[in-house]
Amino acid sequence: MPQDIPLPSRSAPPAEDEIAPLFSFDNSVLRLPPRFWRKLTPQPVKAPRLLALNRPLVAELGLDADRLAGPEGVAALAGNVVPEGAAFVALAYAGHQFGNFVPSLGDGRAVLLGEVIDRQGQRRDIQLKGSGPTPFSRGGDGRAPLGPVLREYVVAEAMHALGIPTTRALAALVTGERVLRRRAEPGGVLVRVAASHIRVGSFEYFASRGDGEAVARLVEEAIRRHYPTADDALSLLEHVVAAQAGLVARWMAVGFVHGVMNTDNMAISGETIDYGPCAFLDAYHPGTVFSSIDTMGRYAYARQPQIAAWNLGRLAACLLPLIDRDEDKAVASAERAVNGFFPIFRRHWLDLFRAKLGLAGAEEEDGALIADLLARMSRGEADFTRTFRGLATGRAREEFADPSLFDDWAAAWRARLARNPAGTSAEALMRSANPRIIPRNHRVEEALAAAEAGDMAPFERLTTALSRPFDEDEETRDLEAAPRPEERVWRTFCGT
Repeated sequence: MPQDIPLPSRSAPPAEDEIAPLFSFDNSVLRLPPRFWRKLTPQPVKAPRLLALNRPLVAELGLDADRLAGPEGVAALAGNVVPEGAAFVALAYAGHQFGNFVPSLGDGRAVLLGEVIDRQGQRRDIQLKGSGPTPFSRGGDGRAPLGPVLREYVVAEAMHALGIPTTRALAALVTGERVLRRRAEPGGVLVRVAASHIRVGSFEYFASRGDGEAVARLVEEAIRRHYPTADDALSLLEHVVAAQAGLVARWMAVGFVHGVMNTDNMAISGETIDYGPCAFLDAYHPGTVFSSIDTMGRYAYARQPQIAAWNLGRLAACLLPLIDRDEDKAVASAERAVNGFFPIFRRHWLDLFRAKLGLAGAEEEDGALIADLLARMSRGEADFTRTFRGLATGRAREEFADPSLFDDWAAAWRARLARNPAGTSAEALMRSANPRIIPRNHRVEEALAAAEAGDMAPFERLTTALSRPFDEDEETRDLEAAPRPEERVWRTFCGT
């Protein structure tokens, strides 16, 4: 049995004549046996150049922005060198992809640079995506096109500003090399920050190999890192179910379509992870799919709650031997935990959509009122974001191809608003719950196309505007407009 690797205590502050390390790593991943990860050597890119550095996040992590932007930092962020104290490993995991189990996936184009403790005392992974081939690349080049790198940067930071749990983008770099996908494209590297990279697929990898010891170690690691109040595998499952129910409800409330909800893309932490062919709704249709590879609509907008519960069922199956030695009792306990997803999701969903409608308190018929509006929006080709924001501004009616669809609903809505508790400001509630601006698919594509051509100004303008999604801003009104028919983006791509 491989022995655990002991970690030294965190370094003492450097003497005045010493240069501090670029990162103060504290890598708990190396305490796990080597079958959890594969050590890598750098696969340098030709001419890395920093395109975007998330300075607020740099400050949160207690890092030095100027050093990260300098030659030393760029070399480390591109994966050309291994900075002092780095883990520099690819993580092992499996996954159900579109319902089909793949026993060995792993980080095929990513490397865990290491873990840092942020200014709030929270452990955060720093990972490079597009840094080169790994033992899990399965013949791939391990690189990433610049477009998907910048897409993840834009969308992840927009989700953070919307208050949705998510991995973060620390930096984006161009590599000076071309990557061949649908065409030859500029290569890029994304530097991602996550609470951890433990996935449902991490448990599947070891459970499918009959490695119960490794599954138990993962349970311990997930509890230590994310759910310290959990005390066993069943309690961990219940915590993960609750976190995912709240997360998916938040996706639904902003019209977000993840696009590829495979089990290897579900983080145990409850953060949104792996922004591949993701997109936001324009006109509301519950069956909307953007991903070019989701030909059967498995991961359509309205199916996301069901898929999340299905994924949690796969996690539960991995944990059965740890839940109870009696298989029947273990299955019954796991089923109760997973079935708890829908009541928790429904409660979050109702609370979020009540706020979107300016409804304070709770009435039994609120769910029907919300569902009726969504059905009318679908029939009326109404834009999701603009309709809900328009409830606060008095312009929601304009979003319907047939305004009478809104009129017939609005009378019941106004009657419900009249029953809000005294002193409630419905407008303030709606303005705080309904963003003015989201990463419109066509605006994201415009910014990415400009960046590939060497112009980062549209990208910078878009990311700045998205950092304040609820604020009114006359200078960015164009970014909140729905796309014209010729501007609509129907398909998105993941870059693998």
